[in-house]
Amino acid sequence: MPTPAEFRAAFPEFVDATIYTEPQIEFWFSVADKLLNADRWYDLIDQGKFLFTAHHLVIAVRDQKAAAAGGVAGGIQGAVSSKSVDKVSVAYDNARAQYEDAGFWNLTTYGLQYWNLVRMVGAGGIQL
Repeated sequence: MPTPAEFRAAFPEFVDATIYTEPQIEFWFSVADKLLNADRWYDLIDQGKFLFTAHHLVIAVRDQKAAAAGGVAGGIQGAVSSKSVDKVSVAYDNARAQYEDAGFWNLTTYGLQYWNLVRMVGAGGIQL
């Protein structure tokens, strides 16, 4: 199993151990261990676990920030598709950056990368 130090080396954006704690990283590694088949993932298993963990950590921090601001942790939040303040507005075309059947995995860039690997790993062998 990879270590939190290896995870942080691969993803330095998660280096702040006060925000992304070792118990959180280890928790999501343990979930990934149960869900990702090492025989299927072969030598991509650590990359899969890292992306799986990074995705869940981002979701967890969103929940922590919502709770700290008096909101409800665990609320569903998609990508911004339109927003207006006075005479300024912004909208994003998220459809181009999402996978049609990825659902929850579309909520972070790590989830998108993970889903891309899932699709390749799950494709199976090719018979000629």
